[in-house]
Amino acid sequence: MQVHTKETPILHDVSIAPDVLDYIAKRECDFRVCTSCGGPILLPTKVKPPKKSDFLLKAGNHAIYVSIHQARYLHAIRRDMIPFFEDSDLGEQEDNEF
Repeated sequence: MQVHTKETPILHDVSIAPDVLDYIAKRECDFRVCTSCGGPILLPTKVKPPKKSDFLLKAGNHAIYVSIHQARYLHAIRRDMIPFFEDSDLGEQEDNEF
């Protein structure tokens, strides 16, 4: 799959939080920033495969593909972009992240 691999002004100043880099390294896979009804979301490429129009951002030994629709608004990739599930019976957040 061909993606934009050159440094672009769009992604030049995007920072990746250290805890996100740790999260990616622990899961040993690539991720994609895409659009959800709640805003930008970070998903494994197994769940949301990259598109030809995505931009590529290095994250340690892995890649983060950034949707062309999110790229112009993205300034940082933060932990709150990673989805999680809540246990409705307990009302507590579980560690069931993707």
